[in-house]
Amino acid sequence: MPVSELIRLGTAQPIIRWGIPVLHTPARPVIDFDCDLQELLADMFATNAAADGAGLAAQQIGVDLAVFIYDCTDEEGVQRAGVVCNPVVDIPGGRDRQLVDYGEGCLSLPGAYTDIARPAFSICRGHDQYGNPIEITAGGILGRCFQHETDHINGIVFGDRLSTRKRKQLYRDHEEVSNRYAAGWPAQ
Repeated sequence: MPVSELIRLGTAQPIIRWGIPVLHTPARPVIDFDCDLQELLADMFATNAAADGAGLAAQQIGVDLAVFIYDCTDEEGVQRAGVVCNPVVDIPGGRDRQLVDYGEGCLSLPGAYTDIARPAFSICRGHDQYGNPIEITAGGILGRCFQHETDHINGIVFGDRLSTRKRKQLYRDHEEVSNRYAAGWPAQ
């Protein structure tokens, strides 16, 4: 199903929180690019839109499949939306590696943000919703999204990349606003 249809179909699902095992375990590869996958993707787009997110991994709605969706701007401010199954992210190294500090949050720890340094751009390889190979190079929020969501696929939450002090502060920030994000958010 084209991304334009996936975006308009689907039902928002509850987003699970850090600490639930599926978020901290590597996901299973996508091998069936069937109707069930298309329904999952549509629900992921609906959930991401309801939560006002930039991207969402299947694990964030409790499904341990290696797939994420994105709907955010690239380094030129162009809105881009799509699907990446079985993602692998390459980031520049050596002299080409330029880190950018930017405020980052996670829909699975809503309302909490902190600066984290990530490479300015990334190359994401995988498959689209039909199983066709894709390769996308991006910077800006999209390049960061590729890194963040691929971390989810690998069982890593961005708090795992923070110092103990910053991680504790992130949890405190979340606790201060957690009453805004009731169980079942954003599906209720």
